Amino acid sequence: MDSLQNESNQILLGIENCQAHLIFDLETKLGNGVRAFLYFLGLAYCFFGLSAITARFFKSMENIVKHSRQVVEVDPVSGAKTIKRVKVWNYTIADITLLAFGTSFPQISLATIDAIRNLGNTYAGGLGPGTLVGSAAFDLFPIHAVCVVVPKAGELKKISDLGVWLVELFWSFWAYVWLYIILEVWTPDVVTLWESLLTVLQFGLLLMHAYAQDKQWPYLSLPLGKSERPEDWVPAEDTTYVEVKDVYGESSRILGDETGQIADIFSIHSANSTGLLYHNLRSSDDSESSFSDDPKSSVIVEKPHWLEIWKQLFVDAFTLERGESTKSNGCIRLTKIVWQSLLVPWRFLFAFVPPHQIAHGWISFIGSLIFISGIAYVVTKLTDMISCVTGIDAHVIAFTALAAGTSWPDLVASKIAAERQITADSAIANITCSNSVNIYVGIGVPWLIDTLYNYVAYKQPLRIENAEGLSFSLLVFFSTSVGCIGVLVLRRLTLGAELGGPRFWAWVTCIYFMVLWLIFVVLSSLRVSGIM
Repeated sequence: MDSLQNESNQILLGIENCQAHLIFDLETKLGNGVRAFLYFLGLAYCFFGLSAITARFFKSMENIVKHSRQVVEVDPVSGAKTIKRVKVWNYTIADITLLAFGTSFPQISLATIDAIRNLGNTYAGGLGPGTLVGSAAFDLFPIHAVCVVVPKAGELKKISDLGVWLVELFWSFWAYVWLYIILEVWTPDVVTLWESLLTVLQFGLLLMHAYAQDKQWPYLSLPLGKSERPEDWVPAEDTTYVEVKDVYGESSRILGDETGQIADIFSIHSANSTGLLYHNLRSSDDSESSFSDDPKSSVIVEKPHWLEIWKQLFVDAFTLERGESTKSNGCIRLTKIVWQSLLVPWRFLFAFVPPHQIAHGWISFIGSLIFISGIAYVVTKLTDMISCVTGIDAHVIAFTALAAGTSWPDLVASKIAAERQITADSAIANITCSNSVNIYVGIGVPWLIDTLYNYVAYKQPLRIENAEGLSFSLLVFFSTSVGCIGVLVLRRLTLGAELGGPRFWAWVTCIYFMVLWLIFVVLSSLRVSGIM
């Protein structure tokens, strides 16, 4: 068994004795410790990039959801015509497809790349499934932990449509029950073409069931009342330029986001933020420049052409944002300079993604996903090298570093939704729906690719690498997730909301969720490593 495992690892890595290199031949001349440090550093930098591109993705997603169309309604009695604008996208479908699918795209890309790399083999790579199961735990525990403390002290944000959330939660849990059935019950240790096809088709069932619940169709929806979500759950579109001074005291124009704040995913996205990067900005419909009385900020209110906006993105990529000039925060300013300098390459690269003002945000949305796929490919290569030079099992890296890193966009998106939206629907829906997407699409599509190839080429099913360890992780996930959902229900019954509330209890909940995640990571890693 051990020899088979070692052989499969060598096939997965495609290298022997770490003689392969990532970029240069000279890498093999370095010690394994130095190489491991450099590869881990590169992996962390890729995760920063994933977080940065999430900013562009989230803005494009918001612009897509804002899109409305004109509808003419005729009164059947008087014949009078009423013209009104209605949203093109249903919020529930947008949460599942645009938000959850987009933020889960790093994991989906990684699993798909892993599957393509294994074409021609009789086994399915374990890197993708391991990452997706670990990502499910990261989504459920750390992201809930962050979202519960994001609201201001005493502020409560609850799920407005419990019926939709219960439907999404059911399909999320069923996804992992279904995966366990494939691994241990139906066809142990192998996956067939029909199993992979059914896995993908269940994503469509999730969409239809969630939409039926949202519209409260009879016989297909739970008999639960719902309070309507706010019509404008994201700030109104207001493209402005912000006149700021950088850390050297020089003035420059920075492209602000819809709330009049500097668009930076690494900062707090709150309309009422008081951090160093944010200022209350005036806005008007005048095309001429107007300056606020506050000497700390000036706003040029205008509606620039999208080409000018795109050009400004490249300028902003190399512009350092302002820090206060007081002596007390010198360390903070220095940290900001170093941090923003590290982000310059990513900000310049992502400036090539067109502005979200074009085509209702669709071009920016697709462009963001393309960049995410590229980063995911680099992440898979780095993981191979780290596993080789350190001797750490690739599956352990998948459960831990890869799961946390590729789930970072999920965390950022849920955090932004918890801050900017009045209800907790999108913040929590992103978590539950991402877990569903991880299985139905993230594992279903790669398995469909591999099983279809094996069916045509070899007429045999696909073996699943490390199926026993994956099954054990699923059992641990089920056990800990019950404790997580139970606390959310308890918070709803006692505090009246899932997120926020008294600061003390918010932090207690946060710590509890993080402990559950550590339990999952430790037990899964020990089992995969053969210690348990």
